Amino acid sequence: MNLISVWMIPIVIAFIPLFAFARRVPVYETFVDGAKDGFSTAISIIPHLVGMMVAISVFRASGALEAMTSWMGPFLLGLGVPPEIMPLGLLRPLTGTGSLAYTTELIHVYGPDSIIGRIASTIQGSTDTTLYVLTVYFGAVGIRKGRYALKVGLFSDVIGFIAAIFFCLLVFG
Repeated sequence: MNLISVWMIPIVIAFIPLFAFARRVPVYETFVDGAKDGFSTAISIIPHLVGMMVAISVFRASGALEAMTSWMGPFLLGLGVPPEIMPLGLLRPLTGTGSLAYTTELIHVYGPDSIIGRIASTIQGSTDTTLYVLTVYFGAVGIRKGRYALKVGLFSDVIGFIAAIFFCLLVFG
């Protein structure tokens, strides 16, 4: 199994252009056209990314993140949930880099085998950066009305957050 996992990605990467070449697709020209489209897409989503990054910075710098954590701390402790992971639940839908940095900090402070480290790692794997994804993908294709996608994405993040805590406490707690 280990050998298969090591070779699978290089095989797939080699197979795609070979398959396209066999079907007489101009591989290099198609790649260059796609790269041009990707560059124009990247330029068009920069305003959306800047807006998202400003909103995240304001949220953290205003002290709102710390206030929510201190407010929820006693409730979480009553449920047996470490309150240190609460900021991760708030950061994860907003920013992948910020939530990964916070997870890294938690693992550095508490250790990877601690219940906090395990819950944080599981949250990272079971939730997504919903607002970032909606901003980038919807901005790239020009979708302006994403309220249903936002509701479903945030709901799935909440479910993933709760499930990560529940199963980590069940298995490791």
